[in-house]
Amino acid sequence: MRTAWIPLRADTLPHVGQRIPVPTYDRSRLRSGVVHLGVGGFHRAHEAMYHDRLLNGGGGLDWGICGVGVLPRDQLMRDALAAQDRLYTLMVKHGDGPQAARVIGSIAEYLFAPDDREAVIERMADAAIRIVSLTITEGGYDLASDPEPRAGTWALTAEALRRRRARGLQPFTIMSCDNLQANGEVARTALTGMAELAEPGLAEWIADEVSFPNTMVDRITPITTDEDRAALGERFGVDDRWPVVCEPFAQWVVEDDFPAGRPSYEDAGVQVVADVLPYELMKVRLLNGSHQALGYFASLCGYELVHEAAQDKLIRRFLRGYMHEEVAPTLPPVAGVDLDLYQGELIERFSNPAVRDTVARLCEASSDRIPAFVLPAIRDQLASGGEVRRSAAVVASWARYAEGVDDQGRAIQVVDRRAEALTGRARRQRDDPDAFLEDRELFDGLPDDQRFMQAYREALASLHEDGARATIAALL
Repeated sequence: MRTAWIPLRADTLPHVGQRIPVPTYDRSRLRSGVVHLGVGGFHRAHEAMYHDRLLNGGGGLDWGICGVGVLPRDQLMRDALAAQDRLYTLMVKHGDGPQAARVIGSIAEYLFAPDDREAVIERMADAAIRIVSLTITEGGYDLASDPEPRAGTWALTAEALRRRRARGLQPFTIMSCDNLQANGEVARTALTGMAELAEPGLAEWIADEVSFPNTMVDRITPITTDEDRAALGERFGVDDRWPVVCEPFAQWVVEDDFPAGRPSYEDAGVQVVADVLPYELMKVRLLNGSHQALGYFASLCGYELVHEAAQDKLIRRFLRGYMHEEVAPTLPPVAGVDLDLYQGELIERFSNPAVRDTVARLCEASSDRIPAFVLPAIRDQLASGGEVRRSAAVVASWARYAEGVDDQGRAIQVVDRRAEALTGRARRQRDDPDAFLEDRELFDGLPDDQRFMQAYREALASLHEDGARATIAALL
């Protein structure tokens, strides 16, 4: 019963600990060595979890995390964490067995930039902070899309570095944990671009002195629902305002480039390597790209949950062919990884019924994800003479999805920062089949490739005339 649920707070940890694992380290002695911008579900299921694992294993208490909310909507996370002394529950959902849960305590502080921008900057400028990490989504690296570039993530970071330089302090390392190929280099470009607006000399100093290690991050983390909160209480008797749910699998590969120091990530199961690129390409093109390959077709077919679509034999065969024939040939060998086995494991991860990830989530921010996850492999295949029929169909499925209605005539809500422009072009494409590809910034060069365009037009015509399932079947 609800009355038996224990509210999660620091003073209730001994009681919560009788039900699920809780931090074994002394949180009163925890100090921040990392500032993290963008505390959402993924950060809490991934980086914060690894830090908690390290701390539970006896790692230094100076490697706690200071979380920062940058956007006004982050107020909800601020309030939830404040009410629970920055504690939260991580629920791991297995497809073939019971859930597991544990309390994560590695977030030592939380600051909210819209309330006190100065406090955030000064925290980042403090010598104790040696790493600033980011999960700001793929679109957060595009300064042109930021309506207030002088107030956001990059402005905060640039000003903190300016103060450190003025005070003679070593710069912190900037570690992107977003799903972007060469995410460290992308972060460097974004930050130096911001710094150039403020002070050209600062941009040069950042380019010369600040480290931006590349990383590869991987863990499927769906949006937390009220059902998840209720399940935590009913199964474990813990009342958590905002638990985070995830799949069992987790991987983090980090380039070893931290001049200001880093935690002993190896002790927490992180792969610290000299070159992240092969791992990045593998994950971004196979996992993230396959999420895109699944999402729009699944939505058009009427699926709402990812695992239901991934269990559909037709879609499974399409995904396997997409990975094996059109993505894997673009990848270099990855040390310690059997790429063929990895592809099969991905489909099984997508099929986990306990995770209950939504198709709608996969289809959000398409104009950031498709160019990052799908189009690079297409270009590589075109350059090498490889197959692109399935990949072109993925792009066509996005175009058809952007019309805003599925094959059953039900409305689709297109969630994208370019939604109005995308939908406007998509709704012209029955008369002008190439209309969706008019945005040269998104599709750079592909509309000029005859082989791609032929495959794209055929797939789009099939989607219009025969529907998504028949289009997939024809591709098989």
